[in-house]
Amino acid sequence: MYGPHVAIDEMSLKINSGATALLGPNGAGKSTMIKTLLGLIQLTSGDGEVLGYNIRTEGDSIRQRIGYMPEYDCLTPEMNAIHQVKYCGELTGMNTNVAMQRAHEVLEYVGLRDQRYREISSFSTGMMQATKLACAIIHDPELLICDEPTNGLDTKARGFMLDTLFQVVKQGNRSILMCSHLMDDVEKICDRIVMIHKGKLIAQGKIEDLKAIDREIEIWVWGGASRMEAALNDAGLTPRRTGRVMRVVRQDETTYDLVLELAAKAQVQIRRMEDYEPSLEDLFLVIMDRLGYGVKSSADLLQSQPPTTSVAPAPSQPGGNF
Repeated sequence: MYGPHVAIDEMSLKINSGATALLGPNGAGKSTMIKTLLGLIQLTSGDGEVLGYNIRTEGDSIRQRIGYMPEYDCLTPEMNAIHQVKYCGELTGMNTNVAMQRAHEVLEYVGLRDQRYREISSFSTGMMQATKLACAIIHDPELLICDEPTNGLDTKARGFMLDTLFQVVKQGNRSILMCSHLMDDVEKICDRIVMIHKGKLIAQGKIEDLKAIDREIEIWVWGGASRMEAALNDAGLTPRRTGRVMRVVRQDETTYDLVLELAAKAQVQIRRMEDYEPSLEDLFLVIMDRLGYGVKSSADLLQSQPPTTSVAPAPSQPGGNF
């Protein structure tokens, strides 16, 4: 709590190792949650562990094993990149000589080998983001926490940042907790999501499972789209229409037959009909739309999805939990 304001409200969750996205609208409590995990903010009540260390009493041990890439500007403008990264290594307890050697290695890894002796004040946004990443991984952390890692980057720099993060997580067998408002970025890096709203946990699980909250059928029609829309509405299917393309929620296997029957009665041609693969952005919009002005439990939120869909967190991977 910040005075009377409750930033994180009775949140209980377990995040397995691997790549997880932390999602939520502005003010949801994402930054507070991260700072709590790092031991920078004390809990008002409750408890927790990160990599087996207590967040109340062992913040120093947690920070030595975590790489943190914050969204805000955290670099020293008058320092050059090599000494900035070396300094971050020393803060985690690394020997000065080892920290300097590692600084050279990680700056080359993030694509700044030729700019390592330049002052940070002369860097572009992409170079600053790459420097922050180098600072975060100099000590080879078990867990990397990234807050909007591609913020402000152009297409080329964004692609390089995502490729580098992918290598750290997938090839380096490290875990990542990533905050981003760019859903494409999340899907490229992460396998699971944790979504919070007004300090409460509202959804958690594998992205592929959570996408099944509303399984839709996409329909291309010809020769009377308005008649088809009206027929679908009359049948209670409530289509979402864009021109001649419509989407309806798939209740079960009989939905396909019902659509064909309605098209025949309306004398409309069905040119194409298939299951629609939603994006993570679709999922986010559906969940936020369902929340309305209040916060429901995850069970209420997911109650309409098919019973065969699993929303449990992904199985643990090598490396333990955090």
